[in-house]
Amino acid sequence: MTLEILTPDRKLFSGEVFGVQMPGISGSFEVLDRHAPLVSALKAGRLKVLRDKQNHTASYDIQGGFVEVLNNKVTVLVEGAIIIE
Repeated sequence: MTLEILTPDRKLFSGEVFGVQMPGISGSFEVLDRHAPLVSALKAGRLKVLRDKQNHTASYDIQGGFVEVLNNKVTVLVEGAIIIE
């Protein structure tokens, strides 16, 4: 699936991934390949990106925002984010 992480200033990430774990306002959740359509608010916390089958990950500390999942594309819109390797 395709993931884009966007802030008001720039695009932080764009590419193919295997999964994304996010801090939803009602609790953390994960989106995997072919997930059903979804729109959700996000709270400040850790967003974790599973980049490949070898469990290589990238993590971001995000401020609040929103996520949209549609047609195997995940778009994350956040107020700000810092990459944590």
